[in-house]
Amino acid sequence: MISRRVAVLVCGMLLVAGIGRAQGNGASGGTFEALSPGFWKVFDRGARLEVMGSGFGFTEGPVWSADGFLYVSDEEKNAIFRLYPDGRREMVIALGDPDGSAYDGERRLIVCASVLRAIIRLSEDGKSYEVLADRFEGKRFNSPNDVVMGPDGALYFTDPTLDLVAGEKKELVFQGVFRLGQTGKVTLLNTDLEQPNGLAFSPDGRFLYVDDTERKNIWRYRFSEDGTVSDGVVFGDERVAGSKGVPDGMKVDTKGNLYVVGPGGIWVWSAAGEHLGTLKVPQQPANLAWGGTGNGTLFITAGSAVYRIETKAVGFVEHGRRSLTVGRMGKR
Repeated sequence: MISRRVAVLVCGMLLVAGIGRAQGNGASGGTFEALSPGFWKVFDRGARLEVMGSGFGFTEGPVWSADGFLYVSDEEKNAIFRLYPDGRREMVIALGDPDGSAYDGERRLIVCASVLRAIIRLSEDGKSYEVLADRFEGKRFNSPNDVVMGPDGALYFTDPTLDLVAGEKKELVFQGVFRLGQTGKVTLLNTDLEQPNGLAFSPDGRFLYVDDTERKNIWRYRFSEDGTVSDGVVFGDERVAGSKGVPDGMKVDTKGNLYVVGPGGIWVWSAAGEHLGTLKVPQQPANLAWGGTGNGTLFITAGSAVYRIETKAVGFVEHGRRSLTVGRMGKR
């Protein structure tokens, strides 16, 4: 996710111009910018963007729990919280600059820990953690940013320098995309991107999408059963003149549509690479997650708040059913 140090608030009521663009109203300052009729297959015109929780520092890493709450990372307050639908929240663990999160195959929470420069796994009660990986070929990661479970049960994560701790040395000469296998082995998949950030797999497991914060575009790679990627192509571009918003977290739905953080809100892309439209959000988003009844609720972390909106889509959250067993590097 984009560092809080470079995040900016972007008004959700941006002026829109151009033929074929249609807008609808949300709530809490949210608006729709439809660029294709396909956008209304995802959102109802009367859908309401609601504030689920506020008063955070900088929200990140949302993950829905079947127990009826949302895990939320707060990069400024250095903690992970449980946020409930009524707005109530409770701290799970104090952790320096937690970022993107996901579940492993046993529904344990995996977190990108920027200060630790590591991928960690929380204990069942959330009060302790294990470091799963913090080095590649003996060199420390930069600042692991986002993580997702792959079709093969392995963890895939990005490692830009967006949250590299001030004063600490960069040890790797690249910003990479990595695979953390079931044996604990870390494999470098790609060094093509300047600042790899959000990532997601297509529902059929054929493709891995990764966005590049620096270049403000989205890449698609062909994914193989052996856990490698190839044939990278630019899938979409999210450059907007005059905007400091950038591609960040991303998710997919069961139809293969991508929901990618971009300038001003959540950009919705078809599986064919068409920008269907944008859900504008009052504060510049950083990440998002599916959850709620039937996985039809989209939760959005943006600045000091967490938003939610009901959709017509069904979020895809099924990869990684097999458990991930990795070697323990240490318990805190």
